[in-house]
Amino acid sequence: MSRVLAIDIGGTNIRVGIADADRPCETEVVASGAAPSDLRAFRAFVDTQIEAYRPDGLGIAIPGLANGTLCRWVPNLPYLDGQDLAALFPGQPVALGNDAHMALVAEATAGAAAGLSDAILIAIGTGIGSAVLSGGRVLRGSGGSAASFGWASADRDDAGDDRSGWLERHAAGRALDRLACSVGLKTGAELIAAARAGQADALKRLEEPAAALGTCLVGAVALLDPAVILITGGVASAFDVLAPLTRAALTRQLPPHLRSIPIAVGHFGPGAVLAGAAVAAAGSPLWKIDHV
Repeated sequence: MSRVLAIDIGGTNIRVGIADADRPCETEVVASGAAPSDLRAFRAFVDTQIEAYRPDGLGIAIPGLANGTLCRWVPNLPYLDGQDLAALFPGQPVALGNDAHMALVAEATAGAAAGLSDAILIAIGTGIGSAVLSGGRVLRGSGGSAASFGWASADRDDAGDDRSGWLERHAAGRALDRLACSVGLKTGAELIAAARAGQADALKRLEEPAAALGTCLVGAVALLDPAVILITGGVASAFDVLAPLTRAALTRQLPPHLRSIPIAVGHFGPGAVLAGAAVAAAGSPLWKIDHV
């Protein structure tokens, strides 16, 4: 029985999973830790996993722009910029993709978007990633950067930033951390907990990021008419608090026939990216169709 190795590398952490190629969503986490600090350490880490598990395919998810097996732009891991991972790991079939795209592959295969042809996925963690399922295909765009939703903006006067989009700066995990500090708390997780406990000041602070997310989602929903909006990433566990605030912005800005769009938390939770990388490595048609 063939096996695939899945790697989810982020700006902070890295996780590795192994799965049977015929059941790739059943991925077993076999290693995790801090993300390698340079290319040599990354290559040594992956080579160690390949040596240990002898996979028949390798799926790698990165927090940046991928085109084929080429890492085009990875802001939080600049040592990967310009690296062709097929050349870096010769002899291994490599499926490389943006982490949010990989998460949607998992959700569309056996998760919250299974059986649907159209969906939007928003992955909210340190930054904001996103992916679009349209007509049964995970959209990649002309250069692999389709659905870069963290760059959506609802402020025409914003000065912009070369590394972080407007929505990321207003609604990602680091924005929640900043808001937490403004009320004497240490982290966004503490802010969410306070809001869940009914603390009025905490709830008030969350109105800004939720409104930013909801306002930007209006454009995506109006453009794509998805069957569902999926929320994944570290902030997904807090969406019971954020969803009503986000829904308010959607309801205010969308026409009546689009206001009932469901907002759901992804089925795979924090394991979505790893599962999607395994599905891609196993040769899923969902991934191959968009990579011919």
